[in-house]
Amino acid sequence: MSPARLLAVARKEVIHILRDARSLMIVVVMPVTLMLLFGYGVSLDLKRLPVYVYDQDGSQQSQDLLKHFQASQYFHVTRVVSGYSALARALDDGSAKMGLIIPWNFSKRLHDGGAVRIQALVDATDDNTANVLIGYTQAVVQGYSSQVQLNWLQQHGQLIQPAAVSIETRTWYNENLESSAFIVPGVLALVMSVIGAFLTSLTIAREWERGSMEQLISTPVSAMEIMLGKLAPYFILGMFDVAVCAFIAIYWFHVPFRGSYLTLAVSSALFMVVVLALGFFISVIAKNQFAASQIALVITFLPAFLLSGFLFSIEQMPVALQWITHIIPARYFVSVLKKIFLKGTPTFMLSSDLIPLAIFALVLTLVATRAFHKRLE
Repeated sequence: MSPARLLAVARKEVIHILRDARSLMIVVVMPVTLMLLFGYGVSLDLKRLPVYVYDQDGSQQSQDLLKHFQASQYFHVTRVVSGYSALARALDDGSAKMGLIIPWNFSKRLHDGGAVRIQALVDATDDNTANVLIGYTQAVVQGYSSQVQLNWLQQHGQLIQPAAVSIETRTWYNENLESSAFIVPGVLALVMSVIGAFLTSLTIAREWERGSMEQLISTPVSAMEIMLGKLAPYFILGMFDVAVCAFIAIYWFHVPFRGSYLTLAVSSALFMVVVLALGFFISVIAKNQFAASQIALVITFLPAFLLSGFLFSIEQMPVALQWITHIIPARYFVSVLKKIFLKGTPTFMLSSDLIPLAIFALVLTLVATRAFHKRLE
Protein backbone atom coordinates (compact mmCIF):
# COMPACT_ATOMS: atom_id res chain seq x y z
CA MET A 1 0.00 0.00 0.00
CA SER A 2 1.42 3.35 -1.06
CA PRO A 3 0.85 6.35 1.26
CA ALA A 4 1.24 8.69 -1.72
CA ARG A 5 -1.53 6.99 -3.69
CA LEU A 6 -3.70 6.83 -0.57
CA LEU A 7 -3.30 10.57 0.00
CA ALA A 8 -4.02 11.26 -3.67
CA VAL A 9 -7.37 9.43 -3.46
CA ALA A 10 -8.19 11.20 -0.19
CA ARG A 11 -7.32 14.57 -1.74
CA LYS A 12 -9.58 13.79 -4.69
CA GLU A 13 -12.47 12.98 -2.32
CA VAL A 14 -11.90 16.21 -0.37
CA ILE A 15 -12.20 18.17 -3.63
CA HIS A 16 -15.50 16.39 -4.33
CA ILE A 17 -16.77 17.38 -0.88
CA LEU A 18 -15.70 21.01 -1.25
CA ARG A 19 -17.36 21.28 -4.66
CA ASP A 20 -20.60 19.68 -3.49
CA ALA A 21 -22.60 22.32 -1.60
CA ARG A 22 -25.10 19.73 -0.37
CA SER A 23 -22.41 17.62 1.23
CA LEU A 24 -20.94 20.66 2.91
CA MET A 25 -24.37 21.66 4.15
CA ILE A 26 -24.88 18.22 5.68
CA VAL A 27 -21.43 18.20 7.28
CA VAL A 28 -21.57 21.72 8.72
CA VAL A 29 -25.23 22.54 9.29
CA MET A 30 -26.84 19.16 9.97
CA PRO A 31 -25.09 18.41 13.31
CA VAL A 32 -25.85 21.80 14.81
CA THR A 33 -29.42 21.76 13.47
CA LEU A 34 -30.13 18.31 14.91
CA MET A 35 -28.67 19.26 18.28
CA LEU A 36 -30.77 22.41 18.52
CA LEU A 37 -33.87 20.72 17.12
CA PHE A 38 -33.83 17.80 19.54
CA GLY A 39 -32.45 19.83 22.43
CA TYR A 40 -35.19 22.47 22.26
CA GLY A 41 -37.94 20.93 20.14
CA VAL A 42 -38.24 17.49 21.71
CA SER A 43 -39.04 17.40 25.40
CA LEU A 44 -40.40 14.58 27.51
CA ASP A 45 -40.85 16.86 30.49
CA LEU A 46 -44.55 17.32 31.24
CA LYS A 47 -44.91 20.59 33.10
CA ARG A 48 -47.58 23.29 33.39
CA LEU A 49 -50.21 21.21 31.65
CA PRO A 50 -53.35 23.32 31.05
CA VAL A 51 -56.26 22.48 33.36
CA TYR A 52 -59.83 23.82 33.24
CA VAL A 53 -61.91 23.70 36.42
CA TYR A 54 -65.66 23.49 36.94
CA ASP A 55 -66.11 24.33 40.62
CA GLN A 56 -69.72 23.59 41.52
CA ASP A 57 -69.10 24.13 45.24
CA GLY A 58 -67.29 27.48 45.17
CA SER A 59 -66.25 27.12 48.82
CA GLN A 60 -63.06 27.87 50.70
CA GLN A 61 -62.28 24.17 50.77
CA SER A 62 -62.56 23.81 47.01
CA GLN A 63 -60.31 26.84 46.54
CA ASP A 64 -57.81 25.26 48.87
CA LEU A 65 -57.74 22.15 46.68
CA LEU A 66 -57.18 24.27 43.57
CA LYS A 67 -54.25 25.98 45.30
CA HIS A 68 -52.59 22.58 45.64
CA PHE A 69 -52.89 22.13 41.88
CA GLN A 70 -51.60 25.64 41.23
CA ALA A 71 -48.62 25.06 43.51
CA SER A 72 -47.59 22.01 41.48
CA GLN A 73 -45.14 22.59 38.64
CA TYR A 74 -47.02 20.06 36.53
CA PHE A 75 -50.36 21.90 36.37
CA HIS A 76 -51.48 25.30 35.18
CA VAL A 77 -55.06 26.11 36.13
CA THR A 78 -55.88 28.06 33.01
CA ARG A 79 -59.54 28.89 33.57
CA VAL A 80 -62.47 28.29 35.90
CA VAL A 81 -65.59 27.68 33.80
CA SER A 82 -69.22 27.90 34.79
CA GLY A 83 -70.61 24.85 33.06
CA TYR A 84 -69.90 21.33 31.91
CA SER A 85 -70.26 22.23 28.23
CA ALA A 86 -67.41 24.78 28.43
CA LEU A 87 -65.24 22.12 30.02
CA ALA A 88 -66.02 19.61 27.28
CA ARG A 89 -65.39 22.22 24.59
CA ALA A 90 -61.95 23.03 26.05
CA LEU A 91 -61.00 19.35 25.93
CA ASP A 92 -62.32 19.03 22.38
CA ASP A 93 -60.34 21.95 20.95
CA GLY A 94 -57.17 21.12 22.91
CA SER A 95 -57.23 24.19 25.15
CA ALA A 96 -57.10 21.90 28.19
CA LYS A 97 -55.40 18.59 28.84
CA MET A 98 -57.58 17.91 31.85
CA GLY A 99 -60.91 19.08 33.20
CA LEU A 100 -61.44 19.05 36.96
CA ILE A 101 -65.00 18.90 38.33
CA ILE A 102 -65.56 19.66 42.01
CA PRO A 103 -69.04 18.53 43.15
CA TRP A 104 -71.58 20.88 44.80
CA ASN A 105 -71.41 19.09 48.16
CA PHE A 106 -67.60 19.04 48.37
CA SER A 107 -67.21 21.20 51.50
CA LYS A 108 -70.22 19.62 53.24
CA ARG A 109 -68.88 16.12 52.78
CA LEU A 110 -65.48 17.20 54.10
CA HIS A 111 -67.09 18.77 57.15
CA ASP A 112 -69.07 15.61 57.86
CA GLY A 113 -65.97 13.46 57.51
CA GLY A 114 -67.39 11.41 54.66
CA ALA A 115 -65.72 10.21 51.50
CA VAL A 116 -65.53 12.82 48.75
CA ARG A 117 -65.03 12.20 45.05
CA ILE A 118 -63.96 14.72 42.46
CA GLN A 119 -63.95 14.01 38.74
CA ALA A 120 -61.01 14.47 36.39
CA LEU A 121 -61.59 14.31 32.62
CA VAL A 122 -58.30 13.62 30.87
CA ASP A 123 -57.49 14.05 27.18
CA ALA A 124 -56.05 10.63 26.31
CA THR A 125 -55.26 11.22 22.64
CA ASP A 126 -51.65 10.94 23.85
CA ASP A 127 -51.80 7.95 26.16
CA ASN A 128 -48.37 8.56 27.68
CA THR A 129 -49.26 12.13 28.66
CA ALA A 130 -52.62 10.95 29.99
CA ASN A 131 -51.04 8.29 32.20
CA VAL A 132 -48.51 10.72 33.61
CA LEU A 133 -51.22 13.34 34.13
CA ILE A 134 -53.39 10.87 36.05
CA GLY A 135 -50.44 9.98 38.27
CA TYR A 136 -49.70 13.65 39.01
CA THR A 137 -53.38 14.29 39.78
CA GLN A 138 -53.60 11.38 42.18
CA ALA A 139 -50.46 12.57 43.96
CA VAL A 140 -51.84 16.10 44.44
CA VAL A 141 -55.22 14.86 45.66
CA GLN A 142 -53.60 12.37 47.99
CA GLY A 143 -51.46 15.11 49.52
CA TYR A 144 -54.52 17.32 49.99
CA SER A 145 -56.49 14.39 51.44
CA SER A 146 -53.81 13.68 54.03
CA GLN A 147 -53.85 17.30 55.14
CA VAL A 148 -57.67 17.31 55.39
CA GLN A 149 -57.66 14.13 57.47
CA LEU A 150 -55.09 15.52 59.87
CA ASN A 151 -57.06 18.77 60.29
CA TRP A 152 -60.28 16.82 60.89
CA LEU A 153 -58.65 14.69 63.59
CA GLN A 154 -57.25 17.75 65.33
CA GLN A 155 -60.60 19.55 65.23
CA HIS A 156 -62.29 16.55 66.87
CA GLY A 157 -59.71 16.25 69.61
CA GLN A 158 -57.95 13.23 68.13
CA LEU A 159 -54.39 14.48 68.15
CA ILE A 160 -52.79 11.07 67.70
CA GLN A 161 -51.88 10.68 64.08
CA PRO A 162 -51.77 7.09 62.83
CA ALA A 163 -48.40 5.82 61.67
CA ALA A 164 -47.76 6.22 57.97
CA VAL A 165 -45.27 4.68 55.59
CA SER A 166 -43.55 7.04 53.19
CA ILE A 167 -40.79 6.72 50.65
CA GLU A 168 -37.95 9.13 50.03
CA THR A 169 -36.64 8.99 46.48
CA ARG A 170 -33.26 10.11 45.26
CA THR A 171 -32.57 10.23 41.54
CA TRP A 172 -29.13 9.29 40.28
CA TYR A 173 -27.35 10.34 37.08
CA ASN A 174 -30.08 12.78 35.97
CA GLU A 175 -30.89 14.53 39.22
CA ASN A 176 -33.18 17.18 37.77
CA LEU A 177 -35.06 14.68 35.57
CA GLU A 178 -34.44 16.81 32.48
CA SER A 179 -35.30 15.16 29.18
CA SER A 180 -32.49 17.04 27.39
CA ALA A 181 -29.94 15.06 29.42
CA PHE A 182 -31.60 11.89 28.10
CA ILE A 183 -32.08 13.01 24.48
CA VAL A 184 -29.10 15.19 23.56
CA PRO A 185 -26.32 12.56 23.95
CA GLY A 186 -28.19 10.23 21.60
CA VAL A 187 -28.18 12.90 18.89
CA LEU A 188 -24.50 12.10 18.37
CA ALA A 189 -25.51 8.68 17.07
CA LEU A 190 -27.92 10.26 14.58
CA VAL A 191 -25.31 12.76 13.41
CA MET A 192 -22.69 10.07 12.88
CA SER A 193 -25.19 7.88 11.03
CA VAL A 194 -25.89 10.73 8.61
CA ILE A 195 -22.28 11.80 8.16
CA GLY A 196 -20.90 8.29 8.06
CA ALA A 197 -23.38 6.23 6.09
CA PHE A 198 -25.34 8.78 4.06
CA LEU A 199 -22.35 10.65 2.61
CA THR A 200 -20.09 7.65 2.08
CA SER A 201 -22.93 5.86 0.31
CA LEU A 202 -22.39 8.37 -2.50
CA THR A 203 -18.64 7.84 -2.97
CA ILE A 204 -18.41 4.89 -5.37
CA ALA A 205 -21.87 5.55 -6.85
CA ARG A 206 -20.72 9.06 -7.77
CA GLU A 207 -17.71 7.66 -9.64
CA TRP A 208 -19.91 5.30 -11.65
CA GLU A 209 -22.43 8.02 -12.54
CA ARG A 210 -19.77 10.52 -13.60
CA GLY A 211 -17.81 7.97 -15.62
CA SER A 212 -14.63 8.47 -13.64
CA MET A 213 -14.51 4.91 -12.27
CA GLU A 214 -12.87 3.72 -15.49
CA GLN A 215 -10.03 6.18 -14.90
CA LEU A 216 -9.56 4.94 -11.33
CA ILE A 217 -9.51 1.34 -12.52
CA SER A 218 -6.82 2.12 -15.09
CA THR A 219 -4.49 3.59 -12.44
CA PRO A 220 -2.13 1.53 -10.23
CA VAL A 221 -4.19 2.46 -7.16
CA SER A 222 -5.35 -0.72 -5.39
CA ALA A 223 -8.91 -1.39 -4.28
CA MET A 224 -7.91 -1.06 -0.62
CA GLU A 225 -6.24 2.30 -1.29
CA ILE A 226 -9.38 3.55 -3.04
CA MET A 227 -11.56 2.44 -0.14
CA LEU A 228 -9.36 3.90 2.62
CA GLY A 229 -8.63 7.08 0.67
CA LYS A 230 -12.31 7.76 0.09
CA LEU A 231 -13.36 7.00 3.66
CA ALA A 232 -10.57 8.88 5.46
CA PRO A 233 -12.00 12.41 4.85
CA TYR A 234 -15.42 11.34 6.13
CA PHE A 235 -13.86 9.77 9.20
CA ILE A 236 -12.16 13.08 10.02
CA LEU A 237 -15.36 15.03 9.32
CA GLY A 238 -17.36 12.65 11.47
CA MET A 239 -14.99 12.94 14.43
CA PHE A 240 -15.03 16.72 14.03
CA ASP A 241 -18.82 16.70 14.19
CA VAL A 242 -18.69 14.51 17.30
CA ALA A 243 -16.49 17.13 18.96
CA VAL A 244 -18.89 19.91 17.91
CA CYS A 245 -21.97 18.03 19.15
CA ALA A 246 -20.27 17.12 22.44
CA PHE A 247 -19.31 20.77 22.95
CA ILE A 248 -22.89 21.92 22.32
CA ALA A 249 -24.30 19.23 24.62
CA ILE A 250 -21.96 20.05 27.51
CA TYR A 251 -21.63 23.81 27.32
CA TRP A 252 -24.89 24.86 25.63
CA PHE A 253 -27.45 22.40 27.00
CA HIS A 254 -25.44 21.75 30.18
CA VAL A 255 -25.74 17.99 29.89
CA PRO A 256 -23.51 16.51 32.61
CA PHE A 257 -20.38 14.81 31.29
CA ARG A 258 -18.96 12.48 33.93
CA GLY A 259 -16.95 10.09 31.79
CA SER A 260 -13.66 10.13 29.95
CA TYR A 261 -13.09 12.12 26.79
CA LEU A 262 -10.74 9.39 25.62
CA THR A 263 -13.48 6.77 26.03
CA LEU A 264 -15.86 9.00 24.08
CA ALA A 265 -13.31 9.41 21.29
CA VAL A 266 -12.52 5.68 21.07
CA SER A 267 -16.15 4.55 21.09
CA SER A 268 -17.07 7.25 18.55
CA ALA A 269 -14.23 6.18 16.27
CA LEU A 270 -15.39 2.56 16.54
CA PHE A 271 -18.95 3.46 15.62
CA MET A 272 -17.69 5.69 12.82
CA VAL A 273 -15.85 2.73 11.29
CA VAL A 274 -19.11 0.76 11.42
CA VAL A 275 -21.20 3.36 9.59
CA LEU A 276 -18.41 4.19 7.12
CA ALA A 277 -18.02 0.55 6.12
CA LEU A 278 -21.79 0.17 5.84
CA GLY A 279 -22.10 3.30 3.71
CA PHE A 280 -19.24 2.20 1.45
CA PHE A 281 -20.84 -1.22 0.99
CA ILE A 282 -24.15 0.42 0.05
CA SER A 283 -22.35 2.63 -2.46
CA VAL A 284 -20.66 -0.38 -4.06
CA ILE A 285 -23.84 -2.39 -4.58
CA ALA A 286 -26.12 0.54 -5.53
CA LYS A 287 -24.02 2.30 -8.21
CA ASN A 288 -26.61 5.08 -8.20
CA GLN A 289 -26.44 8.09 -5.90
CA PHE A 290 -30.17 8.45 -5.39
CA ALA A 291 -30.71 4.76 -4.67
CA ALA A 292 -27.65 4.66 -2.42
CA SER A 293 -28.80 7.66 -0.38
CA GLN A 294 -32.28 6.20 0.11
CA ILE A 295 -30.91 2.83 1.15
CA ALA A 296 -28.53 4.50 3.60
CA LEU A 297 -31.34 6.47 5.22
CA VAL A 298 -33.53 3.39 5.60
CA ILE A 299 -30.76 1.15 6.94
CA THR A 300 -28.97 3.61 9.25
CA PHE A 301 -30.84 6.79 10.15
CA LEU A 302 -34.31 5.33 10.70
CA PRO A 303 -33.18 2.38 12.88
CA ALA A 304 -30.92 4.74 14.84
CA PHE A 305 -33.90 7.02 15.43
CA LEU A 306 -36.53 4.38 16.21
CA LEU A 307 -34.83 1.24 17.52
CA SER A 308 -31.66 2.37 19.29
CA GLY A 309 -33.20 3.53 22.56
CA PHE A 310 -32.51 7.11 21.56
CA LEU A 311 -36.09 8.25 22.22
CA PHE A 312 -38.08 5.09 22.86
CA SER A 313 -37.20 2.65 25.62
CA ILE A 314 -36.16 -0.72 24.22
CA GLU A 315 -37.55 -2.48 27.30
CA GLN A 316 -41.04 -1.20 26.44
CA MET A 317 -40.95 -2.51 22.86
CA PRO A 318 -42.53 -5.83 21.80
CA VAL A 319 -40.25 -8.81 22.34
CA ALA A 320 -39.73 -9.30 18.59
CA LEU A 321 -38.50 -5.72 18.19
CA GLN A 322 -36.25 -6.09 21.23
CA TRP A 323 -34.50 -8.97 19.47
CA ILE A 324 -34.20 -6.96 16.27
CA THR A 325 -32.47 -4.11 18.10
CA HIS A 326 -29.51 -6.42 18.77
CA ILE A 327 -28.50 -6.14 15.10
CA ILE A 328 -28.71 -2.32 15.16
CA PRO A 329 -25.20 -0.91 15.81
CA ALA A 330 -26.64 2.42 16.98
CA ARG A 331 -28.28 0.62 19.93
CA TYR A 332 -24.88 -0.07 21.48
CA PHE A 333 -23.46 3.36 20.71
CA VAL A 334 -26.45 5.18 22.21
CA SER A 335 -26.05 3.05 25.34
CA VAL A 336 -22.35 3.94 25.50
CA LEU A 337 -23.07 7.65 25.09
CA LYS A 338 -25.62 7.74 27.91
CA LYS A 339 -23.32 5.81 30.21
CA ILE A 340 -20.35 8.05 29.45
CA PHE A 341 -22.26 11.32 29.76
CA LEU A 342 -24.61 10.64 32.65
CA LYS A 343 -23.01 7.82 34.64
CA GLY A 344 -19.31 8.30 33.97
CA THR A 345 -18.98 4.53 33.48
CA PRO A 346 -15.33 3.37 33.23
CA THR A 347 -14.19 1.94 29.91
CA PHE A 348 -13.77 -1.63 31.20
CA MET A 349 -17.44 -1.67 32.22
CA LEU A 350 -18.56 -0.80 28.68
CA SER A 351 -17.45 -4.12 27.20
CA SER A 352 -21.06 -5.31 26.71
CA ASP A 353 -21.53 -2.43 24.25
CA LEU A 354 -18.03 -1.97 22.80
CA ILE A 355 -17.46 -5.63 21.93
CA PRO A 356 -20.59 -5.84 19.69
CA LEU A 357 -19.50 -2.56 18.03
CA ALA A 358 -16.05 -4.02 17.39
CA ILE A 359 -17.63 -7.14 15.87
CA PHE A 360 -19.85 -4.98 13.63
CA ALA A 361 -16.81 -2.93 12.56
CA LEU A 362 -14.79 -6.05 11.70
CA VAL A 363 -17.59 -7.83 9.82
CA LEU A 364 -18.75 -4.78 7.86
CA THR A 365 -15.19 -3.83 6.93
CA LEU A 366 -14.56 -7.34 5.58
CA VAL A 367 -17.87 -7.31 3.69
CA ALA A 368 -17.18 -3.89 2.16
CA THR A 369 -13.65 -4.95 1.18
CA ARG A 370 -14.87 -8.14 -0.49
CA ALA A 371 -17.72 -6.35 -2.27
CA PHE A 372 -15.50 -3.73 -3.94
CA HIS A 373 -13.49 -4.98 -6.91
CA LYS A 374 -11.32 -2.86 -9.13
CA ARG A 375 -12.83 -3.95 -12.41
CA LEU A 376 -15.63 -3.11 -14.81
CA GLU A 377 -18.78 -5.16 -14.46
